[in-house]
Amino acid sequence: MTTRPGSTAKSEALYTRAAQLMPAGVSSPVRAFKKVGGRPLYFSRGEGAYAIDEDGNRYLDFCMAWGPLILGHAHPAVVEAVTRAARDGLAFGTAHRHEPRLAELVLEAFPYAERVRFVVSGTEAVMTAVRLARGATGRSLLVKFAGCYHGHGDALLAKAGSGVVTQGLSGSEGVPPSAVRDTLVLPLGNLAALEQAFATHGKDIAAVIVEPLPANNGLLQQSPEFLKALRTHTSAAGALLIFDEVINGFRFGYHGFAKLCGVEPDLTTLGKIVGGGLPVGAVAGKTRVMELLAPLGPVYQAGTMAGNPVALAAGIATLEALKKGDVYRHLDALGRALDAKLATHALRSKARLFRVGSVVWPYFDLDAPAPLEADDIRPGAVEQYHGAYRRWLERGVYLPPSAYEVSFLSAAHTEGHVGELLDALAS
Repeated sequence: MTTRPGSTAKSEALYTRAAQLMPAGVSSPVRAFKKVGGRPLYFSRGEGAYAIDEDGNRYLDFCMAWGPLILGHAHPAVVEAVTRAARDGLAFGTAHRHEPRLAELVLEAFPYAERVRFVVSGTEAVMTAVRLARGATGRSLLVKFAGCYHGHGDALLAKAGSGVVTQGLSGSEGVPPSAVRDTLVLPLGNLAALEQAFATHGKDIAAVIVEPLPANNGLLQQSPEFLKALRTHTSAAGALLIFDEVINGFRFGYHGFAKLCGVEPDLTTLGKIVGGGLPVGAVAGKTRVMELLAPLGPVYQAGTMAGNPVALAAGIATLEALKKGDVYRHLDALGRALDAKLATHALRSKARLFRVGSVVWPYFDLDAPAPLEADDIRPGAVEQYHGAYRRWLERGVYLPPSAYEVSFLSAAHTEGHVGELLDALAS
């Protein structure tokens, strides 16, 4: 049973110090806890399903570093692999033995891909995939969908306007109109808008990028018909289909979501789980496209820390554990247990839990249909999540400090833990 946290004085002191040194005191915006009130927590270590803050308070963690920690915090095999690699050297700036091994593990899981390039983050993987698609097609237009987040590269920070098919408008200051001029933003899941876009712009479209299971702005399950239509239209127009599987990849089995929806993309971007908790991103695809990357081809990509040996060692240990299958069987059992407990739980009178595999999204609205687009997420549901967040912390349960973010089950969680999650959400 999770104990209720006590004082957070050390976290508060650290935040006061950091706020004088860093913008908002953080390295990534949502960590500042602005939406959920109060000051951020400073975690000092993790143990399995728990994160422990600087004051020694233990929290049952369902954020799991925003998804990478599918094995739980500080999994012994991953820690041992990282320790062993670090002893050999933190970085070389050369090729090393971990690269082909992680490449084998990734390509085994994504059999439609034949080559993989490692980078440092999901954002960098997406930027590389978009550049590859433009280089492969000789075209400029990129199609994305409103409300979908693909990292903070300039061309991807575009949002929809008021029309059914709109040119991208910058979603961030500092991103000039020229940076998103060639980004076409469509409403998510809208087949008519997709058809219109290809009828009007098909010969200029280099690629369509989508999370096959959008999980960065709510959990927005798309119809198989929509995902198959993406494949049909891109193939007919000579454009590439990019699946952003930074969250999805290895989450639902030793494969990507592409296997579950029956659609094979041309390029897949990976992150999070593929690095096992350390910074690793990847782009995987067919040889004919991937070998356009330098030094074989004219599409440039490079990075001093790309394929870092310590980070790749963490990824190898994680994927080798996942490949055995026991973790996925455990996650499936946890999901079923969660559903069974929810069926008779008091939470049913307050909220719904949308779940796909080990991805869970609490939604505090009982009346509206399940959101299929980001704009469908009701402000009242967001306000209830944010308003309840401090109560969950007081009960020792840690979830993402944003109503738009999903939570994750891990191999370290138990049936008792999912019961604690439901109790906290209902409090």
